[in-house]
Amino acid sequence: LAPVLVLIIGVVAFPAGVMIVNSTRKISKSGIVKGSVGAENYRHIFSLPELPRVLANTVIWVVVVVVFTIIISLALAELLNKAFPGRQIVRLAVVVPWAASVIMTTTVAYYSLEPRLGILNKVFHNLGLTASDQVGFTKTATSAFIVAIIIAIFVSLPFTTYTILAGLQAVPRDILEAAQIDGAGRFRTYFGVVLPQLRPAVATATVINIINVFNSLPILRTITGPVPGNDADTTTTLIFKIIQNDRHIDWASALSVVNFV
Repeated sequence: LAPVLVLIIGVVAFPAGVMIVNSTRKISKSGIVKGSVGAENYRHIFSLPELPRVLANTVIWVVVVVVFTIIISLALAELLNKAFPGRQIVRLAVVVPWAASVIMTTTVAYYSLEPRLGILNKVFHNLGLTASDQVGFTKTATSAFIVAIIIAIFVSLPFTTYTILAGLQAVPRDILEAAQIDGAGRFRTYFGVVLPQLRPAVATATVINIINVFNSLPILRTITGPVPGNDADTTTTLIFKIIQNDRHIDWASALSVVNFV
């Protein structure tokens, strides 16, 4: 176990320790440590007027993306587990958002929703879903945040779907046959037999999605970054802004510790 412990200490424990130490120090904008300040950085973070909104956004962001990803992935996995013509092609198509760069996917979506020039803006208008083709979907905090959530669900589906699909294929056939013999319908079989068997796969997908979504920066940075203020920020994007705009590594470290906890 020694090599594994060394690796864990090197890539997990040591950076986390440095982050905690930095959160109790005053660090200049050029990165020079000027001494300990105790809990001063934490007092500053918790006094930020935008923090309650940012914390609420973080909860909404994680819960909505993960819940919808799991629900949609359960349906997709059930579909892909059935035998139908072209199933391999559909399975490959589901992988595309996973294989493509998140930044690329998000940037394509961002410019597709641009007023007047965006192709999705024009499509929505031509279908009668919007009054004009100049709707600023990414220009206000609320709408941009919703767009970011939709993109996050889209790029999270492939991994989650394949994880659940692997769980579906591991469900013993004899259990399903026994349920059928006992007279259980499709609804009862799925929720009473299949879904409990999927618990390990769903648990794994949920935990990994929570971690990935919670720490996600590229999607929010690309979609909500241009929006002024902090109304569309999560704790992760706020950390980025504190470092980039305020150049306060110490404040960012304190918020990172809060994030870590």
